[in-house]
Amino acid sequence: MRFVPKAATTVLSAVLGLGFVAVSTLPGFAADPGIYADRIVLGQTAALDGTVGQLGTEMRAGLLAAFKEANDAGGVNGRKIELVSLDDRYRATTALANTEQLLFTEGVYAMIGAVGTAPSEAAAQLSQDMGIPFIGAFTGSDALRQADYTNVVNIRASYDQETEAWVERLTADLGVKRFAVLYQDDSYGISGLNGVRKALEKRGLKPVAEGSYFRNTTAVKTALLTIRRAEPEAVLIVGAFRPAAEFIKLARSLGVEPHFVNMSFTGGEMLAQALAAQRAGVIVTQVVPSPLDSSLPLVQAYQAALTALDEKARPGAVSLEGYIAGRLFVAVVGSLDGEPTQRGFIEALYRIGRFDLGGYALSFEQGKNQGSDAVYVTVIQGDGTLKQVERLPGAGG
Repeated sequence: MRFVPKAATTVLSAVLGLGFVAVSTLPGFAADPGIYADRIVLGQTAALDGTVGQLGTEMRAGLLAAFKEANDAGGVNGRKIELVSLDDRYRATTALANTEQLLFTEGVYAMIGAVGTAPSEAAAQLSQDMGIPFIGAFTGSDALRQADYTNVVNIRASYDQETEAWVERLTADLGVKRFAVLYQDDSYGISGLNGVRKALEKRGLKPVAEGSYFRNTTAVKTALLTIRRAEPEAVLIVGAFRPAAEFIKLARSLGVEPHFVNMSFTGGEMLAQALAAQRAGVIVTQVVPSPLDSSLPLVQAYQAALTALDEKARPGAVSLEGYIAGRLFVAVVGSLDGEPTQRGFIEALYRIGRFDLGGYALSFEQGKNQGSDAVYVTVIQGDGTLKQVERLPGAGG
């Protein structure tokens, strides 16, 4: 597995200096790029450094765990899986440049494990235009769930589904009526904000306050002052874990104690770590099962694969999501007869339709490129663990 620093190329592409089409026609290459006699090469653009770099490294770890598991078992029909990862630092322009490098210089078979809405949207558009499978992006963006995005394969529930779960649980379980929103001022944050507005409108409600901050910053003080004045019962946070933690710590230091609810993109374990003593009772929705629930065969396999990759690694929802994306890729490409093709991959995904990965099912059909609709509500405990709940407890968890 290779990590390629930003603006770097592999020895192969540096020596050959060939584009996407030329590489695929060289002797020893299959008709489609990324397919070799002994391996399949995939590409990833993700934040591996910077304010959300931990999300990208966790996503990558999950993918590598799944691929090591497959490779140690002999590979996929005798081919090992290789991952080339490029750091986009959570920037859409860099993600697009990385995708161009991976498709045209590296000549990868598919893209997998992108992180964040704006970077994923940029990378997905080019992949869709090129007919390249784009698999398992770490975002619930509606833009990636368009019916005509036939080469885009989403694993997780959408942000609209997460925000609906927020509002449903808070109104039904706790009787909350005064909602405020802190959102990241970009396509991700606005997507979540719109989801909140739709969920509230269904119940005859509107946000009592909205505050925003800029991506790749933790500048949330102005937003906090706006939200504090409205005296909300709950603050719904569509952001990354560092600014979310900064907001919650500042709020609690001022005696502001609404229910704090966070999106899966925040990264529950990372948020808990960043909050430290301020973490108890904070709510986080997840889109995969608990990474500690070893009653699920999927989670048992994930834990074993993660330990085999790195015995010091700790299970987490983000790396589990990467592992699921990797397992789905292995299942689909392993079902192909003859030389794997990119078109064949997508056709097989929809032909098979349903994938049971060990107690966690994904289902795809024409016009629906999202495998799971599941949203799990968790509450951060005092010891930093995330407890899955069916109903929300009172203030303080």
